[in-house]
Amino acid sequence: MTTLLIVHAGATLFLTGLIWFVQIVHYPLFDRVGRDAFAAYEVEHSRRTTRVVAPVMLLEAASALLLLEFRPATIPAAWAWAGIVLLGIVWLSTALLQVPRHRSLERGFDGGVHRALVATNWIRTIAWSARSVLALAMTAR
Repeated sequence: MTTLLIVHAGATLFLTGLIWFVQIVHYPLFDRVGRDAFAAYEVEHSRRTTRVVAPVMLLEAASALLLLEFRPATIPAAWAWAGIVLLGIVWLSTALLQVPRHRSLERGFDGGVHRALVATNWIRTIAWSARSVLALAMTAR
């Protein structure tokens, strides 16, 4: 149980730190890349980001699902389910909002798409931040 909670919290905290960096530093700087190089930059950015993020997102999802089945008695079931709901928000936002905007930006920089990417990414930033609080509370119990 302890290992599962630590893995879960570690993955969630990693992704929360990463999303805050992306939200505050990385995405806002997209408009500084330069229009001529932007499409190639975006393609490479997406490829490299996926290699870093995907395994940790899968680990986070697996550990969150395992907590539904192997939840320590000290952790309320509502907490585990709240974590799943927040994770669903992250995954849906990624699939329905961020990925399509990245695909659009792969064709070239568009200021409106860029602004929408930054604005909609707050959904993931807030959801992952809430997941971190929840994961730390679970681990503390």
